[in-house]
Amino acid sequence: MSGLVSKVALVTGATRGIGKGVACALAEQGATVYVTGRTVAAGDHALPGSLEETVAEVNARGGCGVAVALDLLDDAQIAALFERIARDEGRLDLLVNNAMAIPDTMTQRAGFWEKPLAGEWQIWETGMRAAYIVAWHAARIMVPQGSGLIAALSGYVGVTYTYDVVFGTTKTATDRMMRDMGHELRDTGVSAVSLWQGFTYTERATENLKSVPGMANQLNSAVGSSPEFPGRVIAALAMDPDLKAKSGGTFINAELAAEYGLTDTDGHAIPSLRATRGAPLWDAGATTWTGP
Repeated sequence: MSGLVSKVALVTGATRGIGKGVACALAEQGATVYVTGRTVAAGDHALPGSLEETVAEVNARGGCGVAVALDLLDDAQIAALFERIARDEGRLDLLVNNAMAIPDTMTQRAGFWEKPLAGEWQIWETGMRAAYIVAWHAARIMVPQGSGLIAALSGYVGVTYTYDVVFGTTKTATDRMMRDMGHELRDTGVSAVSLWQGFTYTERATENLKSVPGMANQLNSAVGSSPEFPGRVIAALAMDPDLKAKSGGTFINAELAAEYGLTDTDGHAIPSLRATRGAPLWDAGATTWTGP
């Protein structure tokens, strides 16, 4: 398939996990994919995965990968990245805001007052503040060209307690940010959506299954998905001629996959957890609260 040939995408936090999976799914549609992260080469991090490896797989899948070492806490580095994209590509069609710091304290069973401020606050600094700055730069390319999609990864944690306070706050804010961006982007040709991803078998999540109390017996392969599953959904969204109708909304990836006729990489359908984990608060273009 080649539905994204000539399209340029940026995926943050793509050294491993969901970011890498998204980049590979976009590559299968022929996209040029800029991937960012801090782990440049294999072996530079305790977990497997690096920019070099992601780009190699993107290229092998039929796309064109561009590795960019990036610290999302450095605004100058973010600005330089978009200057590079504008100079080298002349356009940007898709931004996937995936990156978020995940300190070890996030999965610890402790009160927020017992966790160190500096480590915990990185969740917000990367998952919300940096995501806003990245989207700001992306919109300044997309709006003049009259097209584009800004997608942010969120989850059921937006309405259901998961892990800790800052994590939940960041994801809830992500949903609201994309809702309001969609409102302000109306009639520009650019769309903004927030996507709820359930449990994903990333490298880090697999390690957590072994060490975080309660995870091993709460999650199973029928509910969890591969890291490429959300990428399949995002690719379908980017190719949807009626994408504008979804702008400003929060969507469950499993439900979008059913709408687009998609499955996970092994062929099984990922179930929606709406009934047990909660429903999104924001419909596409909604101006009022529509949640439970």
